[in-house]
Parts: sequence; structure tokens; C-alpha cells
Amino acid sequence: MDSEALKKYSALHPKPAGLTLQYGTAGFRTKAEQLDHVMFRMGLLAVLRSKAVVSTIGIMVTASHNPEEDNGVKLVDPLGEMLHPSWEEYATQLANAEDGELQKIIIEICQKAAVNQHKNASVFIGRDTRPSSEKLSQSVIDGISILGGQYHDYGLVTTPQLHYMVCCQNTQGQYGKATLEGYYEKLSKAFTELIKQSPSSGESQRHMKIDCANGIGALKLSEMQPYFPKEVLIHLYNDGTKEKLNHLCGADFVKVHQKPPRGLDMKPNERCCSFDGDADRIVYYYKDATGHFHLIDGDKIATLISIFLKELLAKVGQTLKMAVVQTAYANGSSTRYLEETLKVPVHCVKTGVKHLHHKAQEFDIGVYFEANGHGTVLFSKTAETKIRELAKEEKDDEKREAAKVLENMIDLTNQTIGDAISDMLVIEAILALKGLTVQQWDAVYTDLPNRLLKVQVADRRVIDTTDAERRAVTPPGLQEKIDALVKKYKLSRAFVRPSGTEDVVRIYAEAGTQENADALAHEVSLAVYHLAGGKGAPPQP
Repeated sequence: MDSEALKKYSALHPKPAGLTLQYGTAGFRTKAEQLDHVMFRMGLLAVLRSKAVVSTIGIMVTASHNPEEDNGVKLVDPLGEMLHPSWEEYATQLANAEDGELQKIIIEICQKAAVNQHKNASVFIGRDTRPSSEKLSQSVIDGISILGGQYHDYGLVTTPQLHYMVCCQNTQGQYGKATLEGYYEKLSKAFTELIKQSPSSGESQRHMKIDCANGIGALKLSEMQPYFPKEVLIHLYNDGTKEKLNHLCGADFVKVHQKPPRGLDMKPNERCCSFDGDADRIVYYYKDATGHFHLIDGDKIATLISIFLKELLAKVGQTLKMAVVQTAYANGSSTRYLEETLKVPVHCVKTGVKHLHHKAQEFDIGVYFEANGHGTVLFSKTAETKIRELAKEEKDDEKREAAKVLENMIDLTNQTIGDAISDMLVIEAILALKGLTVQQWDAVYTDLPNRLLKVQVADRRVIDTTDAERRAVTPPGLQEKIDALVKKYKLSRAFVRPSGTEDVVRIYAEAGTQENADALAHEVSLAVYHLAGGKGAPPQP
């Protein structure tokens, strides 16, 4: 390591005095002007990580659904998964080090993580469409170069596309070609094969209205358009040519405000969907004939996919183990429908994609979605081998055809991470194959009314939870109070959990009626305020 060069370059990317940041589920995220030093240092860290695992590592410059003024960075591990938790700690240390300590901390990381300095390093870089992203990714390149790493800059890509490229590269092309063309070809080929089988194939056009959150999704969907079958017509809204990223649009806006995005005209019963700013989340919605807005969130997406996969597995006659993974935020109706009607096991884990992904890996087929629309399907190596074998060798026509559909579903799914483009194509293929309208899909079960609130507290760490965040262990007396409140209302449940990023406690309540869900949420928020050190005025109903 050239310590003079490190000093010189570090001085070009100085750390603002007094700024400390924490590497969380979403990597680092804050105002763009505070991130230059972090980007440079994450370039350094990616080189160390690459040498430690002797594989290509990814760096994505994005702040997803945050406002346009923000930016962020996340690292991608060799199989397209999120950065290993032990390295999140190194990332935090490196980002917060004073300029003079950089070399010392790099040496410490190399010792702790047994990094062989003589190995080659390779890093893939991608960025979203924020005005600050290009300059920040240049700072990443500075960091990579100073430690002698090789890099490939993919420029503008969706977050899931970068995860896909990293996985392709490290599986020596087994997962696919590490190019955008490779991604478009693999997905569109599988999608076209599936659509061919649909009852109305060829005769009716499939129109799709997509709100792209004024983000990268619009650019990539336009690039992908020539690869789609002729009968699929996509109409892009909020394509980033006029308005600001994520402003009054995108999956997060639609989910939180339960209303359509700005700039999208909805006709009654027309299927629409929204991506978020970096295209790793998707939600669907429509307006009925009376003008009432219906949201179809991640829970309903997971349910549709599970229904479809379960039918196919039955046709193929395979005893592959399938499960759905949710968080405590999943609507109670979805859990009940999956377990009782569909007879599919459901597992609840802590909030955060990495927990869902990790749990889903335990099954032959693991379907996971957060209610916010981030999710995917994982197929185990065993399941994939078996399915591909049956699609080729099975003598029974019906079984072989069903196995072929499953095989195309595997190829259409981005198994590295939730991917709005891939998820949308999976959903569209299932709706076409089952001949379902958006209303029929929505009617599979009715969501229980719910309410999300947050309470400001002096220190969020006073709340500790267990049972996948569904029960509070501290402060004493809080859980007993919540249990007593829940007993007052039919079909109700409630839980509280500390925010991962700020001193607030998040409250979720659901009940048989909206009125009861609101009342329960308010009563629980008062309990939190009084027992967990609330700040400011008590919550008002």
C-alpha cells in the first residue's frame, strides 16, 4: 500500500468534522454533499473485501426511495447478496475514521479479516440517476485505484441489475452474462416463453402502466422494450424527463399515502404499478368503478406467486419444500390465507431484507416479500437441478410442460435481490397464464385495516424486542399493557419496534375495522410515550 498516495488522495476527499455515519440495511445514506469521503473509503473497502473473498464485489451509488438531494452507497457480496454483517462494522469504522487514521484502520481490517494484500481485486460499480451520483462514483473509483484494484463501471443501472452482474461474474457465467444485454435477453426470453402458454396468447394486447418514480427504472425499461414480445405494450410515467426523483411518486409514496402517484391517469379497473427510485421495489394498484383506490402490496404479490408455484408443484408431482417468509408488518389476512387456505408454511423474521433472504435460503423454494414491495423467490440448487431435469427428461406431457413453466419462472426471477423489473414480469406472466384480472387477484383475501404510527423518544434503545420483533421485552410493563389493549378489539394485534435509523419507536396495529385499528394504534402509542420516555407533547388521536 502506497501511504503517500493514500494521504494525498484522502486529502482530496476529506471527512467533514464531527460527522458520524452507520452502515445499515441500506448501506450509508445521507445528504449527497456529506458523502464524498465515504465513497472514496468504500472504494478502498471494496478492494479489501474483494481480496478477502477472492471474488468481484459490487458498489452501488444510490439512496433508493429517499429524496433527490440525498445519496448513498451499498456494497454487494460475491453472489449478489448484501454485504456480510461482520464487514458492515468495518465499513462503519472506515467511514468514521479521521483522515490521519485511514492507513492504520486499513491495516487493522487486513489483519482481522485475513486479507491477502497480494491477491488481485475486482469491483463492479453502478449508479442511479441522481445529479450527485456521477461525481460520487468517481470518488469510489479513486478509492479503488489507490489500492490497485481493477474496476468495471456499468454507469447507470438499477440496483438489482448490479447485483445480477456481480453474481454472473462470480459464477463464471452460470447465472447469466454479466452485461445489460445478457440481463435483458435472459429475462425477456423466459417471459416470452411463459406468455406463449397463456390462454389469450397472441390475440389480445397486454397494456401496462408503470410509474418509474422519475428514476433509473424508466431508462432501463425503455432499453428493454425492444426485447419484449409484440403483444406487450408498456407505458412509462414519471420517466425522469420533467420532475424530481421520488417526488409525489414511486412505490414508497403510493404505499405510504395509499393513493396513486402524480402524473398517472388511471381509468377504472386498469392495472398500474410503481417502482421505487432504484427499481428494487414494486407495488400494484387500481381504481374500481366507484373511483375507490386499491393497493396491492408485497403481501399480495407473495400470495399470487405462492398460489402459482404451489399449483405447478402439484402438477409436477414433486415434494419440494416451499415456504413464505414475512415480517411482523405483513397483514394478518395474508398470513391467515397462506397458512389456512393455501396450506403453505409461513415464517416471520425481523424487519430487513437480509433477514428475509437468509431465512428463504432454508427451503427448496422460498418466497419472500416485505409489505413495501421488496422481494423475490429463491430456488435451492437441488430444486433447480430437479426442475431442469424434469423439463428435459420427463415422459409425461403434463408434468414436463409444468416443469418447463417452473424452469422459465426460475430464469425470470432475479434471485439475488428484490427486482422491480423481474417481479413485474413474473406477476404479468402469472396473471396472463391464470387469466386473472387485477380485481380477481385483489379479491383473493381482504386486508385487515391497519395503522402505522411513530412516537419520538429520548433513546430508542430502551425498547428491546423478541419473537421477530412481535413482543417487547423492555421497558418492563409495556408488553403487558399492549396485550391488554389488544384484547379489547376483534381480530386485532399490535407491536412496537425501535427504528433502525432515528430515535423513534414505530407502532403497527391492525383490527377488524379501521376505527378500531386507529384507536388501538393511538392507545399503544400513549403506552410507549409514558413507559419508554416519550419526547415532546403526548400523541394526539
